[in-house]
Amino acid sequence: MRRSVHLLAALGAAALTLLPTTAMAAHGRLVFGGGQVVENPSGCVDARLRPLILRNETNEYALVYSGPNCTGQIVAVVQPGGRTTQEFGSSVFVA
Repeated sequence: MRRSVHLLAALGAAALTLLPTTAMAAHGRLVFGGGQVVENPSGCVDARLRPLILRNETNEYALVYSGPNCTGQIVAVVQPGGRTTQEFGSSVFVA
């Protein structure tokens, strides 16, 4: 079941990348461990420190990727208001 949720989230995020884009960003901020804060994020953000510690204070889901520049596998899906710590997380995508 958990794997299905991750798959559906990944497919949903992939579908969003196919839609025409405008100058839209998530409202709020991503707060990473080590003091890295990204206001109104849009697209891919590389984390500066590992493990990746993330608090999602946006109105959008955040996808945590294993590689830099949102490459590799999705290792976590963080809902708005959620948080995660990922030993192998390197970057975060927010639609």
